[in-house]
Amino acid sequence: RMAIQAGLRFRYYGLFLSLVTVCPVSIHGQATGITSQIPDAPQASLMVLARQSATVMPNSVGQAATTQAEKAAPGQYPRLTQSDAEKLAIKNNPRVSVARLLALAQHQVVRETRAAELPTGTASITAVDAENGSRISAGSLTASRLFEHAGAGGGFTQLLTDFGKTSNLVASSKLQEKAQNASTLASTEDIVLAADQAFFNALQAQALLKVAEQNVSTRQTTETQIGELTKNKLKSTLDLSFADVNLSEAKLLLLDAQNNVDSTMSALDAVLGLDRQETYDLVLDDPTLKAPPTDADQLLQLAFQQRPDLQALSLSQQAAVKFSHAERDQMLPTISAAGTVGSVPIRPAQYYLNNWWGGIGVNMNIPIFNGFLFSAQAKEASIRAQAVSEQSRDLRDRIVRDVRTAWLASNTAYQKVAVTDELLREANLALKLAQSRYQLGLSSIVELSQAQFQQTDAAIGNTDAQYQYRLALSTLSYQIGATP
Repeated sequence: RMAIQAGLRFRYYGLFLSLVTVCPVSIHGQATGITSQIPDAPQASLMVLARQSATVMPNSVGQAATTQAEKAAPGQYPRLTQSDAEKLAIKNNPRVSVARLLALAQHQVVRETRAAELPTGTASITAVDAENGSRISAGSLTASRLFEHAGAGGGFTQLLTDFGKTSNLVASSKLQEKAQNASTLASTEDIVLAADQAFFNALQAQALLKVAEQNVSTRQTTETQIGELTKNKLKSTLDLSFADVNLSEAKLLLLDAQNNVDSTMSALDAVLGLDRQETYDLVLDDPTLKAPPTDADQLLQLAFQQRPDLQALSLSQQAAVKFSHAERDQMLPTISAAGTVGSVPIRPAQYYLNNWWGGIGVNMNIPIFNGFLFSAQAKEASIRAQAVSEQSRDLRDRIVRDVRTAWLASNTAYQKVAVTDELLREANLALKLAQSRYQLGLSSIVELSQAQFQQTDAAIGNTDAQYQYRLALSTLSYQIGATP
């Protein structure tokens, strides 16, 4: 859009300056005997009038370009509203799928950590065929299980207490799961904002394409009429030359607008998670423009309550604190119970009186010294928890800045809509007056060309202002965490 506007201004201002420098004398036309009229000013396309992607097909120099949109029958493309685009993006965009899968994976981490609190059981079946003398063979200390026997048994271990280490690890992993769920929501809101941006950019590009098409049509008609007047010696060839230049400039603008339509539609397809080119009939959910919110402080409070990325960072900070406690608790004892039971139906009778065996016991492990490993790990975890806390504070500061910036941008964009509406009305009136003066021979082609340029620029500015305001509202909703 900015490239189109800048190029349009450069070309028409250059045209105006060159004529003022080279040809200061105005060329007047004859008012009597002129039956043809200069066409009215092209109207701005405030909403989308050309809603499908178009392919420019330039013909001869004297003909206006035709587009695929003009050939397509109404309703040929599937209808897509803003809300539909958001739903498709949430459903198909791989970034949302990645975030959801990571949340599911984090839930399994909770189960993995909690496994340390549950009993562990094993079962064994053993059969040995050995000579009894194998127990006392030379060269090694052999195990007593080298008796000829067959048996089966099982054992278990159960953590009784480690004085908070495992419980803190479980709490940390649960908080990380909640943080990942909040991050998933944040990723979803990112995609919704991207879908809104791509949707409004495509709508704006199509509206600007319609303005460019109307501009080409007007310039084509003007060039044709001045050409007829030149043949009848009512206008000079200089007027015709400027009309040809204006037409060529309008066609260049149309080519740029067409390219912008195609590129913005491709960007929308990418956000929607499509791996193919798809063209939609884009429709606004609500074509009316509503005023922006008036209370920025209330928006800040909503942002602190609703922003999922802030919630995720807060939960991550709590998880880091719990993890630091778990690292500190490594220096405390661990008490666990263990038991075993089994049967040996085949055994040397002279060594075993019955075929059942079993035992149970309690064990305490007390860490004494390991090179200050546990203390260093506890200190590291504590420092990292403090760092996450500072990150959360930094995010709050950025939220304050971003919400206020988005609120100011939405208010400014809303004011620009009214200003560009007034500017467009004035440009339309100025063009009509310039056309009348040119028909009466009271002005030169320069004044008419300048009026046409100003009207086209005003139409582009008005269209741009409306969609930029809608995009500013979407950005403000995203900043306060209100995006669905």
